[in-house]
Amino acid sequence: MTASASTTPPAPLPPLPQESMTIDVVSANGSGCPLGTAAATVSPDNKAFTISYSEFTAKVGADSGAADFRKNCQLGLNVNVPQGYTYAIASVDHRGYAHLERGAKATHSSYYYFQGERHTSKTNRNYTGPFDDDWQRTDTFGVSSLSFLPCGEKRYLNVNNELRVNAGRSDKRKISFITMDSTDGNLDTVYHVAWKRC
Repeated sequence: MTASASTTPPAPLPPLPQESMTIDVVSANGSGCPLGTAAATVSPDNKAFTISYSEFTAKVGADSGAADFRKNCQLGLNVNVPQGYTYAIASVDHRGYAHLERGAKATHSSYYYFQGERHTSKTNRNYTGPFDDDWQRTDTFGVSSLSFLPCGEKRYLNVNNELRVNAGRSDKRKISFITMDSTDGNLDTVYHVAWKRC
C-alpha cells in the first residue's frame, strides 16, 4: 500500500468587497508631478488602482535644463475602503519609456508607506544605453511583509517615485531621457491590492 502525503490546502483568500474603493489625490509634491498632472483610478474588479502621470520625464543632453536630470513625485492618496475591510499593497507594476544614448544611464526608484509609518524598502532599477524602448518592472511583496492599514484608521497612502538620468560618456549634444508619462494611456503604474477583513 502506498502512503499518500498529506497536504494542507492554502488558506482561502478573503472575498473581495462588494462596494468599490475610491481614491483621491490630496497632495502632489515634486518636479515630476506639477499640480493637476497626476491622477488615480480604481479598476472595475476592485483588485487594483492605477496612477497616471502627464509630465514625469527626466532628461539630459541637447537643450535640457540643469535640473532636468532628476524628477521626483510624492503623492498623498486618500484611499476610502469599504466598511469592514482593510488593505495592503501586494505588488506594483511600473511602466515607462526610455531613450538612452550609448554611455548614458537611468534609474527609477520607488517606495510607498502609510502616513505616520516608516516607508517600505526603496526599490531601484537601472537602465544603460544604448536603449530605446518601453520598460516595465514589477515589485512584489511577500505575504509576511505586507503592510496592512490598521483597521478603522484613516491614513493617507504616500507613493513616491523618482527618475534620474546620468549622461555619463554619452554625446551631450544628443538627448537621453526616461519617462513615466502616460499620454498614450499605456504607461500607467498599477498598484495591486490585497484585502483583509477587519
